[in-house]
Amino acid sequence: MSACARPGCDGTIDEGYCDTCGVAPAVPPSADASASAAVAPPGSCGRPGCDGTIDEGYCDTCGLAPAAAGTDTDAGPSTAAAAPTWSTSSSSGGSGSPASRPTRRGSGRSGTAATRSRLGAGMVDVPPVPRLDPVSALMTDPQVAESERFCSRCGSPVGRGRDGQPGRVEGFCPKDGTRFSFIPKLTTGTLVGGQYDVLGCLAHGGLGWIYLALDRAVNDRPVVLKGLLDAGDADAMAAAVAERRFLAEVDHPTIVKIYNFVRHPDDDGTPVEYIVMDYVGGSSLKQLMEKRRRADGGLDPMPVGQAVAYALEVLPALGYLHARGLVYCDFKPENVIQYDRQLTLIDLGAVIGVDDRTSAVFGTIGYQAPEIATFGPSPASDVHTVGRTLAVLALGMPPARRGVPTPLPDLDAHPVLTRHPSFDRLLRRATDPDPYRRFDSCDEMAEQLTGVLREVLATEDGRPRPAASTLFGPPRGTFAPGLLIGEDGVGRPDPAAVAAMVPVPLVDPADPAAGVLAATATVDRAEIARIAEASAQTGGPGEPSPELRLRLIRADIDAGDTAAARVAIDALRRDEAGDWRLDWFTGIAALVDGDVPAAVTAFDAVYSTLPGEQAPKLALAAAAERAGADAHAEQLATLLAATDPALADAAFVRARCRLRAGDRAGAITALDAVPMTSSMHVPAQLAVVEATVADGTSVPASELRAVAARVESLPLDRATDQGVRAALLTAAIATRSTEDGPLLGVPWREHDLRLALEGCLRASARLVTDHAHRVELIDRANAERPRTWV
Repeated sequence: MSACARPGCDGTIDEGYCDTCGVAPAVPPSADASASAAVAPPGSCGRPGCDGTIDEGYCDTCGLAPAAAGTDTDAGPSTAAAAPTWSTSSSSGGSGSPASRPTRRGSGRSGTAATRSRLGAGMVDVPPVPRLDPVSALMTDPQVAESERFCSRCGSPVGRGRDGQPGRVEGFCPKDGTRFSFIPKLTTGTLVGGQYDVLGCLAHGGLGWIYLALDRAVNDRPVVLKGLLDAGDADAMAAAVAERRFLAEVDHPTIVKIYNFVRHPDDDGTPVEYIVMDYVGGSSLKQLMEKRRRADGGLDPMPVGQAVAYALEVLPALGYLHARGLVYCDFKPENVIQYDRQLTLIDLGAVIGVDDRTSAVFGTIGYQAPEIATFGPSPASDVHTVGRTLAVLALGMPPARRGVPTPLPDLDAHPVLTRHPSFDRLLRRATDPDPYRRFDSCDEMAEQLTGVLREVLATEDGRPRPAASTLFGPPRGTFAPGLLIGEDGVGRPDPAAVAAMVPVPLVDPADPAAGVLAATATVDRAEIARIAEASAQTGGPGEPSPELRLRLIRADIDAGDTAAARVAIDALRRDEAGDWRLDWFTGIAALVDGDVPAAVTAFDAVYSTLPGEQAPKLALAAAAERAGADAHAEQLATLLAATDPALADAAFVRARCRLRAGDRAGAITALDAVPMTSSMHVPAQLAVVEATVADGTSVPASELRAVAARVESLPLDRATDQGVRAALLTAAIATRSTEDGPLLGVPWREHDLRLALEGCLRASARLVTDHAHRVELIDRANAERPRTWV
């Protein structure tokens, strides 16, 4: 290997291209340079037979660096002839949004250190997949399995064996007489279009054989030729023409690159269409899953984080198609290739226009949405295929059994779903039989999937992954900062306090009134009504915008007029069916009224709609705890605390549930998770003291010493400090330990402990302003004072 000669680059030349800057080596001028410059106009490719121009250092037609003077472009095969690799810059925040324009690298090699990819959303380290040598991927005996042979017209099985004899690979359907042929039309050595030298078959699919060839016009670059399985199939021919049209318009870093379209005569002289595409030399997601097959034939599920990372990578590509009025239709693991840490969506043969109601629709049982036959394909049907693919990868379930889609397992029937309930809800919304209940778009699914991914990873490795919501503001306060231990034991949160403190949905920036509402923080009903009236006059007759109506609903709830709020919610629901915010405010109104079961139902619906958001889980956890469903409340609070420990209310919910279960150590562990950076860290530590001493039982001396050490390190005001010390000294007296070590600087003897307790109570009495409370503290101090002879 030689050093790269380009200024400022310290890379070396490997397989004809620099391993750092990724471009061809600089070639010194030669005697033929002036002649070359005279022939090729400035900015042109300069290679024989290529009329492209140089764009960002590479030809926009052949994809190679410009021909340098003295370069022999007809020198035959070159080691630098591999297909260009697409490298994308990392996205910020793990949002899964499309990255900037990719940089095309000429080497075509997979490099783990230099690869820049979004795969993993910045949170998951997806194992790299080596880029396969094209020749090694060829099929040694290209055949279509008998189980996959069907009539192209009626769908009946054809070419099946009988009485021990293999089935025919060519013939006619016994049901409708349609001709079938499963023999590859191209053989090794065939030159297609005068340019593409066929090496053999790579695979076969529902729409045709896929061949590997070398592009003799572009340095023997490996390419893929895709033809038809049955050239006589009118639907397949139409799909091929559609693929040609759509592929010519597609330019996305996650979608396979098309180079050319050619025709080649069949055995009988019939011209057959072939699409020339980039060779993506990795492994399909189906192949990666097959490597996880057990000896008993079952599949070990793929790690949830890895499966989600794949979905987050392809959702922007599908959204790109949807924005152009196209539907992919046949998304499944077979149609996604990973090489190194990059993903490519291949096989656009089933792509169709969203308004096309005449072309044939192709799909795969087990992935295809159920409404396809009735309503046709849509972005919602693509969302369904992504959800089914996620289920197949992460649950290890077959997509279908005996031609019938495999249903999702119940939550309690699969360990992955049991451990990750938010992932379960995401799968169920994405694959809902009703397309109107699925995610509205790939962007919405990606946003919720990112939130679920944060939760899944935090649950798996214990590392928090908090993130700001784009749908909710922060909590307005803490609804239950204490453990609320009273005469009846561990308390439960007050519904009205929960309603006042949980987050509020953010204003939709697309709403006509978004600007005025962003500048108006008030929830005074009269003021909001005035703004709504002014807005209606400005925009003409009619109802105020949805956001103004929602703000009026919130104002009614804050004023305690929940009856008016419910009337407004019902009216808005008729106009804005499916808006999750209506369920949210229904739950808030139910909390204000003390109707906790109704609040649980409403917040549960929002959680199912937005499984990646924290606010619905927080509200549902509080409502469930109030309703006495501690197991459900604790599960939700544990998920919240794992993802964002600074969400103090989640820690308090967990602690109260643990105390009610008799697990004081578990309660303390939950409270200790509130970080020191949180404003609720000190209240959480004070709650630890309360959890330790408030039940009146004897506490081991070691636990009291540990709690006392916490108190001495906390920045407490004098009144709080004296009260906490009094509680610990009271517990120490009840413990009657024989240890000699001091507690809070007081010798552990009853006489000394009582004197110290008396001092704390009298100090507290001097700090309170309420006369009755002061008398109570003094009486208690007198009672605690040890007996003396004087």
